[in-house]
Amino acid sequence: MPIYRYKALNARGELLDGQMEAASDADVAARLQEQGHLPVEARLASEAGGEPAWRALFKPKPFAGQRLVQFTQQLSTLLGAGQPLDRALGILLELPEDEVARRTIADIRESVRGGASLSAALERQHGAFGRLYVNMVRAGEAGGSLHDTLQRLADYLERSRALRARVINALVYPAILLTMVGLSLLFLLGYVVPQFAAMYDSLDADLPWFSQLVLGLGGFVRNWWLLILALPLVAVLGLDRKRRDPVFMRKFDGWLLQRKLAGALVAKLDTARLARTLGTLLRNGVPLLAALGIARNVLDNRVLAEDVDAAAEEVKNGIGLSAALARGKRFPRLALQMIQVGEESGALDAMLLKTADTFEQETSVAMDRLLAALVPAVTLLLALVVGAVILSVLSPIYDLTNVVG
Repeated sequence: MPIYRYKALNARGELLDGQMEAASDADVAARLQEQGHLPVEARLASEAGGEPAWRALFKPKPFAGQRLVQFTQQLSTLLGAGQPLDRALGILLELPEDEVARRTIADIRESVRGGASLSAALERQHGAFGRLYVNMVRAGEAGGSLHDTLQRLADYLERSRALRARVINALVYPAILLTMVGLSLLFLLGYVVPQFAAMYDSLDADLPWFSQLVLGLGGFVRNWWLLILALPLVAVLGLDRKRRDPVFMRKFDGWLLQRKLAGALVAKLDTARLARTLGTLLRNGVPLLAALGIARNVLDNRVLAEDVDAAAEEVKNGIGLSAALARGKRFPRLALQMIQVGEESGALDAMLLKTADTFEQETSVAMDRLLAALVPAVTLLLALVVGAVILSVLSPIYDLTNVVG
């Protein structure tokens, strides 16, 4: 069985740090509870050691992704066990290995000790905790259910992180494949093809037009390969600059939504994010208008975010959420119908979360299908391009052989 490193609190509130052989982290937690301890953290010992120097370059921010989820879960666990907020933050202060994370938690604890609420202390951390996070904590404090709010928040963060990771992972392999295709063609045209061009020049052979085209392209690649390699970097820098232009990105997002396949996928993905965020906020007591103002920030597509802003104005005037979102005619009809059912039944928060589940599943299926079609298509394209290059280079040899024969 694997060995797990754990952190737990004993009956006197002291932090214990040790190792245990167990089948899973849940087994570790159960055995610690049987011993009268409060489990705080359990992870594989192989994951608890140091990390390679090269990986340190890609360390995440002190509170982002999985680290933010862990911080939220651990704080919820400690508060649920009856620990005061000051004591809970003091315990969490000893857990991070990152110095910046420690300083952040220490600053939060000092603010709380000074009389500030947890939400106010989080808001002072220079954007380390987003508006969604701070407002949900504030709603939990107002409702007297901070422990439950943090647990729901941790679940929301984990789901959002998993959805984003699924989308990124689906695009990794095609990106690698396209990169390898480009490098292979660059080598073929820049090194292999010029070898044949020199041979045909020495033979003074009469070549067909497509062979001349490929050989000319090979000569261009050989002479300008540094420029060709630099072009992707220039393109990335140019796109990054355009990405910072809100007018351009607004036009691009509108154009993307009008595409048949990509537009439907983007709409489903952002609908899932919007529904998950709204449902979580409403369940924690945040008013609908305030929730709409927060939730629009989780949308990647600017046109859909503008539709949410317009819907917020309609809701302010007494229009239902489903009808307000339908005005833009960009959100999926199924989502609007499910939201309408939630409004009519008085269970809008539950129906929004159900909508999020539905569209997250649809997005996952669509991404899997897209990936399943994209990889063979790119592979086939590579085979056709390489085959055409090889055929254009070798066919004159067969013609010369036939003439000599």
